[in-house]
Amino acid sequence: MLGTIIAASAATLLTAPAAGLLGYRQVKRTANARRIRITGPHGIDESGFVRIGGIDQWISVRGDDRRNPVLLEVHGGPGATNLAYVPRTRAWERHFTVVRWDMRGAGRTFQHGDQGEMSLDRLQRDAVEVTRHVLDRLGADKVLLVANSFGSFIGLRLARSHPELYSAYVGTDQNINAGGRDHTAHEALLDRLTRAGKHKQLAEITTIGPDRTTWTTEQWSQYHRLLTVSDPLTLDTLKTVVLGSLLTSPLHTLGDVAANSKAMKFSEQVALESATIDEWAEGTTFDIPIFIFQGEHDVITPPAPARRFYDAITAPAKDFALIPDASHFASFRHPDRFLDLLLTRVRPVIDGHRCDSSM
Repeated sequence: MLGTIIAASAATLLTAPAAGLLGYRQVKRTANARRIRITGPHGIDESGFVRIGGIDQWISVRGDDRRNPVLLEVHGGPGATNLAYVPRTRAWERHFTVVRWDMRGAGRTFQHGDQGEMSLDRLQRDAVEVTRHVLDRLGADKVLLVANSFGSFIGLRLARSHPELYSAYVGTDQNINAGGRDHTAHEALLDRLTRAGKHKQLAEITTIGPDRTTWTTEQWSQYHRLLTVSDPLTLDTLKTVVLGSLLTSPLHTLGDVAANSKAMKFSEQVALESATIDEWAEGTTFDIPIFIFQGEHDVITPPAPARRFYDAITAPAKDFALIPDASHFASFRHPDRFLDLLLTRVRPVIDGHRCDSSM
């Protein structure tokens, strides 16, 4: 879904006068390259391929002080690398050593060659291998697990099954499918299309139906395309934050932008598998602290199902917060607000100063 929209948006932008567009892009990339430099004596800036799950997978490790807590991102999509957000989240690296991993089917891992097995179970096993590699490389006891969007399916499973590896779990753009029973986003989409008089799109969504477990890959993509364009805040975020970050990233060429779209299209095969996940059946009891920070106006993964699941959670500590003026991609639209939540709500817990909350 994202791959299709990003490709279309990029094509539109590239019809603008070439000199002006490329000139602006170069200025922004140069500025971002300066912004992301790590020069301190305790800093770390490493990236490269590591053999994970039988294939080479790209891992980036960045931070101003390697003595800081380690934060491992599990990105969304499926197939949507977080590497382009390095300039936007540069401040995170002053407080955490941030590990960004391109899953099989995403980013540089996808571009490198054969992806092998593509399944949720394989991605989860890969994540465990990546975690253990990071712990060994950095000499850490545990890592802070931060999962967004599609990655939050995997993140919750990791938090349940491997408390020995993670100091806490932070979910953002948190998915709660409930085995296909939760239709909150679908019903809200029908309401928006009805109020907007979008009869053609309304007919398409009605035909697709609310039960994700019955969808084809094409219907999954069609639904998310209509869902995204139905909400101005989400569409603006996709264009300015997601596509904007890709086009101005000093770590990405224009060829990488096109490859990322192909990666997301390729990875859609895993999306249908996620529709059958029932987070409630898999368990609401966790042995590590659980945090959910959701965009207040998220139409893709609405805050209401995430809040209901959060309310049912039993954990050593837990907290829930809404990020104002944010839809999906909340942590990247407002990286400063997300960092503030990490520092004021999560960091005291993982540092041993427990502040249990049930807001």
